[in-house]
Amino acid sequence: MNIVITGSIGTIGKPLTKELVEKGHSVTVISSKGERQVAIEALGAKAAIGSFQDAHFLTQTFNGADVVYLMEAWEGVGSIFDKNVDFVAAFERIGTNYKEAVEQSGVKRVVHLSSIGAHTDQGTGSLSLHNKVETILRQLPGDVGIKFMRPVGFYTNLYRYLNSIKTQHTILQSYGGDQKEPWVSPLDIATTIAQEMEKPFVGRTVHYLASDEVSPNEIAQLLGEAIGLPDLTWTVVPDEQMLSELLAAGMNPWIANGFVEMQAAQRSGSLYDDFYRHKPVLGKTKLSQFAQEFAQVYHNQPK
Repeated sequence: MNIVITGSIGTIGKPLTKELVEKGHSVTVISSKGERQVAIEALGAKAAIGSFQDAHFLTQTFNGADVVYLMEAWEGVGSIFDKNVDFVAAFERIGTNYKEAVEQSGVKRVVHLSSIGAHTDQGTGSLSLHNKVETILRQLPGDVGIKFMRPVGFYTNLYRYLNSIKTQHTILQSYGGDQKEPWVSPLDIATTIAQEMEKPFVGRTVHYLASDEVSPNEIAQLLGEAIGLPDLTWTVVPDEQMLSELLAAGMNPWIANGFVEMQAAQRSGSLYDDFYRHKPVLGKTKLSQFAQEFAQVYHNQPK
């Protein structure tokens, strides 16, 4: 099949491209950065250099594709530390551009990388952006089959806490404890998407993606053991303190408030209500395996 991948070759795009090429598919990868062309072609794919903010470029690139993979890449949207960025408007533009390009190119099979929390536009904080894009894509003609892929939190998000782990021996968040929650490996996401691309598309379907279920305290224990820091803890602070620290760090107020609201939904468990109603088979990459990868990054990080 001819498959177009958006989002360049990041933590999901790279293994996804590699797997699809190995399966014999013709893959085109969209990237906004020309310097990535060599790396894309080294994987056996074609590079299409341009912006997903450009609907005409997307339409041209989608022409002739059997399947397109759509994700909301943050590149080109703006930094979460830029107080002037309107993230709601930016993601609405992305969704609208994708919808227009799919419609104009005649593509009939779409895989959309959405997110946990996309089932509602209420109470999920900044994850409501994914609900907005899903809603726009659902306006496509009925003969366009769409698979909405909703992964939970990525293991790789834990890299955000490298600094506090090094300096304070803790992961500081506004939720925590022993309540398990699902996490996912980007490798398992890529494998599942590659498999779904080869299966029939019937209407609009939702697929949740997860690899393991672990609590915050278990994460601290596993990471601590892997990096040789057995006293590593997961510290819970009040919402107000978390928000204050994010704003003091210069984070965009909408993003900061959305982050705290999202963690409140994690704390209550409401974020995962729809996930557990449609719980998927867990992927093969467990957090204990990722902890070894995390340890390599931790020990190689400049002091």
